[in-house]
Order: sequence, then structure tokens, then C-alpha cells
Amino acid sequence: MLAVAGFRSRSHPQYRGGVTRVPFRLADVFAEQPFAGNQLCVVPEPVSIDPATMQALAREINFSETTFVSEASEDRFAMRIFTPDAELPFAGHPTIGTAFVLAAEGRVGRHVTAEVAAGSIPVEIDLERSYAKMHQLPPEFGDEVFDVESVSLAAGLVPQDLDLDHLPQVVSTGLRHLIVLARSPEAVARARRDEVRVGRLMTDVEAEALYLFALTDGGAKARMFDPSPNIGEDPATGSAAGPMAAYLASRGLGGLPGRIVVRQGDETGRPSVLDVEVYPDGASWSITVGGGVRIVGEGAFDV
Repeated sequence: MLAVAGFRSRSHPQYRGGVTRVPFRLADVFAEQPFAGNQLCVVPEPVSIDPATMQALAREINFSETTFVSEASEDRFAMRIFTPDAELPFAGHPTIGTAFVLAAEGRVGRHVTAEVAAGSIPVEIDLERSYAKMHQLPPEFGDEVFDVESVSLAAGLVPQDLDLDHLPQVVSTGLRHLIVLARSPEAVARARRDEVRVGRLMTDVEAEALYLFALTDGGAKARMFDPSPNIGEDPATGSAAGPMAAYLASRGLGGLPGRIVVRQGDETGRPSVLDVEVYPDGASWSITVGGGVRIVGEGAFDV
């Protein structure tokens, strides 16, 4: 395991002066190899710090998310999720990444439920394959967005770049995303986030981020544009890939219901692969999202 430059390892002597040591692990999620996928900082042990300090540490590490585990047992753990800007009720790569780290250290079993503000998320961990997958909450479908010009401009595109037969729609499996279907992978590749327009649009539709994607021969190519200057573009977004699959399945697109492979992160230099399955479940849909997890470092904050 790599040491983390700029941070003191767990073996470093305790500072004098009553400083609280907060150990952390670094993991790459939805990654087929180390230093790809989406970066995650996990604080795996309960520590006596308040939410304001958690927020400060998330801003210090400046990954898209940092998790703080408050309790863990064989079949269940609870955690809080922070971006550099705010706490989230749910997020995809923090859920499976934290579960994998805890399982790798023997703190939880290989079938475990993550308790987050949005609800209970079952996670299955395969340590031998360096892989984990989660069963997301049932999808909730919000309004379709008829103002396709505002949507396209937020992504640096024109309306003709979008599939106008299938309007953008807000969908959530724990976190609201605006799901936007483009006509081609080329349009997704040349999209450019307009921070001001994305921010205004997300406020208008009450969503966390814009998830732009196009169908490909091998699945889908996707990008996520966040209104925050601290995140901007996310290299892998499990909380949006599940809603995207529900969006497609509800319209009978992309060969769904079934399985789809989503590729994301090429434009950020962190290629990511998300395996998504969606099947009918009564009047709703059953959704799983999985991918590779690589633990790449460890250290400690002193606060």
C-alpha cells in the first residue's frame, strides 16, 4: 500500500497537545486499475468530531466525497457522506467504496447494509475480484424538462445534440439527477460544462447534477456536470448511473431491462467502468450498480 504524501501515517507518534488523530484510507472506485475511477477518502473508525470538522476535512482532502463511519458490525454500518461543499444523503462510489474498505479490514462481512440518510443500501463485496455492487433504492421519477435549450447550453451543446424524442428528466435512487440523453457519444465527448448555467438549471429543477449520456454499441458513454467549482465534473457517478438505467428501462431503450456497461471519466483522465442492472420489480425497478475498487493509500488527519 502506498504512503500518502503530505499526511502522517498511523504509525507516527501522537502529537502533544490533545490533538485528535483521524485515520483515513484512500480508494479508487469504479476503477479497473489503481489511479483510475473516482477517488474516495474513507474515515473507517468512529471518531469524536463534529459535522463542521467533517466538512472541513472533506474540503481539505478535496475529493468529490469523503465518508465518516459512525458504527460498523458484521452485517451493517452507518456513515455520513460529505462533498467539499455539503453533506449528501446518498452517493454511489462512497457507498461501495466504504463497504469494500471495511470488508477488506475485517470490520464488516461481505454482505452488508450501508445506512445513510437516504435509507438502507445493501452491498455485496468480492475481495478476490476487488469488486463491489450495491442495490439502490427504488427509482423516483420527477418531471421531464421541456426547456431543452437551457439543458443543452448548460452542457455547452445545442438542442440538436440531444435526443429530442426523449426529454431530460429528474430521476433519483437516493439523490436527484437530471438525466439527459444525447444523440451520440461524440456529442457527449465535446460537451463543456457551463458552471453558471448548470448551477441555475440545477436550482430550477431541484437536482444535484446533470448526467449527460449517449448509447453506444457496448453500452453507454456518460459525463456528470456538477454546479460546484470544487467538483465540476465527476469521473464516475453511481448515484446517477442507476437513475439513468431506470430512465432507459422505463422507455424500453438501450436493450433494457437488463444489463448495461457505463463508461465515464475519460475526459477527466480517470477512466471508469460502472456495471448497471435494472429489472422489473412489481410496479417499480430493481437496480444494482457495481464496479472495481482499489485501495491505494492511507494516512491520518490531526485536528
